[in-house]
Amino acid sequence: MLTVLTLVKLVAEIALMALLGRWVLGLLAGAKREQNLFWQVLDMMVRPFTWTARRLSPKVVLDRHVPLVAFLLLAFTWIVVTLWRIQICLQIGVAQCR
Repeated sequence: MLTVLTLVKLVAEIALMALLGRWVLGLLAGAKREQNLFWQVLDMMVRPFTWTARRLSPKVVLDRHVPLVAFLLLAFTWIVVTLWRIQICLQIGVAQCR
């Protein structure tokens, strides 16, 4: 169970960093960001998460806000998994969690 939680936390961390990097690159690149190779790579990494966020969010959420929804969902997932992992580690002993 601890391994599954660690993997979920790792995926959430990678996706959060990719979303953050995509946002920063979007600020730097401006209107031509879709032609940027690094933007395309980051967009490909976060596409499953933005697609899921679009499906979970109501239709009133604008498409330009969907990455923010994905970021918030991933951050919430990361927090829940981290707290769950801490709880398990306290139950079985911190030495066994390393």
